[in-house]
Amino acid sequence: MIDLTSTNPTRAGFEYPGDLLAPLADAAALSYNPSASGLQDARDAVAESYAARGLAIEADRIVLTASTSEAYSLLFKLLCEPGQSRVLTPAPSYPLFDHLTALDGVEQARYHLEYHGAWTVDVESVDAAWTDATRAVLAVTPNNPTGSILHDGDAEELASRCAARSAALIVDEVFCDYPLAGTALSEPAALHRPACLTFRLGGLSKTVGLPQVKLGWIAVQGPSPLVNEALDRLELICDTYLSVSTPVQLAARHLLTHGAVVREQIQARVKQNYSALTRILSSGAATVLAAEGGWSAVIRVPSTHGEETLVLELLERDGVVVHPGYFFDFAHEAFLVVSLLPVPETFARGVHLIQDRLNAS
Repeated sequence: MIDLTSTNPTRAGFEYPGDLLAPLADAAALSYNPSASGLQDARDAVAESYAARGLAIEADRIVLTASTSEAYSLLFKLLCEPGQSRVLTPAPSYPLFDHLTALDGVEQARYHLEYHGAWTVDVESVDAAWTDATRAVLAVTPNNPTGSILHDGDAEELASRCAARSAALIVDEVFCDYPLAGTALSEPAALHRPACLTFRLGGLSKTVGLPQVKLGWIAVQGPSPLVNEALDRLELICDTYLSVSTPVQLAARHLLTHGAVVREQIQARVKQNYSALTRILSSGAATVLAAEGGWSAVIRVPSTHGEETLVLELLERDGVVVHPGYFFDFAHEAFLVVSLLPVPETFARGVHLIQDRLNAS
């Protein structure tokens, strides 16, 4: 069985330094000194990671969380009233948003990403989904699974609407360390000093390939009065839960620094597999949609038999596991979604089998 849906970096053949998790045993963690927003050194380390990207975000504007999923929940509690508020999420995107919004009693409405050789935000669909109950717009950059990023125009459109309509912009950047081209991903000018209250989300799960070491963060930007109020309220919410463990906070700086060797391996892998994917499928009926970053890729295939039929044939006849596009709310058929994390030889073998199956159809 060739699993082209696996996104678990700890099972993808990467070499982790044997002592990477050693700081989790720091004896200092035997003393409990809770800090609602997170220990200072850990927040400083996260602020330095933003500075390395050219973003000046002060440590006192960073709040630590146990995961990115928890960060969403905290922000829904901050911004929304259960049963009375709406957030806008992109489609296509990861289906986790369905559960996160439902668990906090928040209504989800979708705006659309359109593909015309590149992915862009359908601004009209943003306006169509917006109501007086809208409290936030979610943007994922790079998006999962499309690999698209927010460019200047789309970022400006979203930020200006949020500013004018007293809503927040939540920017999920967990895949920002993984460009699929040769250069770092561009940073939209509108998000350097956003006009609206803005929350950037990140975490060790993707940045260091450690989903089992639970640490995420929220970086707060925007007009100072809005930021200060949000931080005061977030402090109360976080102090209520105190969910981030002391050992992982003490280890955060070491993990971000020494985890770079894992990050570099992942970056090389996704680039290699994306290149192989486009090369192998270049001469057939399938098309690899342009992507700029992340761990996934989208393949447009002929809709002769439908996504589900093709996915089942690949599974039952060829032993290849892929996702159908409808798992991610693509507007129409037919698409396949594959992970770029598998070992390259296995990945290439799986893609060749997809090509053979399409040729046989």
